[in-house]
Parts: sequence; structure tokens; C-alpha cells
Amino acid sequence: MRIALYQPEIAGNVGAILRLAACLDVPVDIIDPCGFAFSDKKLRRSGMDYAERVVIARHTDWSAFRSAAPGRLILMSSKGSVPLESFRFSPGDTLLMGQESAGVPDDVRAQCDAAIRIPMAAGLRSFNISVATGIAMFEALRQTGSLPKG
Repeated sequence: MRIALYQPEIAGNVGAILRLAACLDVPVDIIDPCGFAFSDKKLRRSGMDYAERVVIARHTDWSAFRSAAPGRLILMSSKGSVPLESFRFSPGDTLLMGQESAGVPDDVRAQCDAAIRIPMAAGLRSFNISVATGIAMFEALRQTGSLPKG
């Protein structure tokens, strides 16, 4: 199980996701370009010292990521057709999170094995990306019996 961030734009969100990944013991793929310098102090502050415990793979672009990505690619999207609670995860899945402002382009969406959404109250647009990542990754790890034992 992995988390992939498609061209992330906000350092604080990436830091929070790195902290989440450390706590859940999952690696993170970052697909460049990022909308901030990876040394950004907001990234360090939100990731705290947890980010040092995450296996991070940086990819120069979508093509480089696709050639390295193992297993199924599961897009998390507010426009996803399958509700989170109905989807069945596999241990080798990678959860792909799109850009905070725009999600992913149609050609990226087309290459995903599934697009799932987290149900929410009517009239609201989306969760914060770090919150959505936490909700989805916890459910994926729960389903596959892969939650940390600590």
C-alpha cells in the first residue's frame, strides 16, 4: 500500500501527509513538479520529525511515476464513481491524490484502475487533501489487515 501525490501545491498539506504516512508506515510517491520548494519550512513544520521516517520516492513527472508504480492505481476524487465504503482494496494498491486546486488531468484519470470518493454532506465540494488521504488510507489498511500493530 502506497500514497502518491500528483504535483502537490501546498507544502503544509504534504507535510501533514508525510506525518500520516509515518504513523501508518506507508511509503509516499511525489510526482513533480511540486508547487513549492521541497525544503519549504511549512513542509518541515507540518511533517515535524515524522517525515524522516517515511520512505519517499520522487518522480520527475507522471511518465516516470507510471513506469515505477506497482499494483493498482486508485484515484481519490470528489468526482469518483465508487463510494469509499463500497470499494475493495488490495495490499499492493497505490492511492493517488490529485492537486489541491485541480485534481488530475483527464489523461491521468484514464490511466487509473478506479476512481473512488469519500461521501460527504450535500452541497460541499471536497475534504482537505490530507484529511481525505487519512480517511482513505485508514480504510484501505483496515480492509487489507495492514494497520500498524503498535
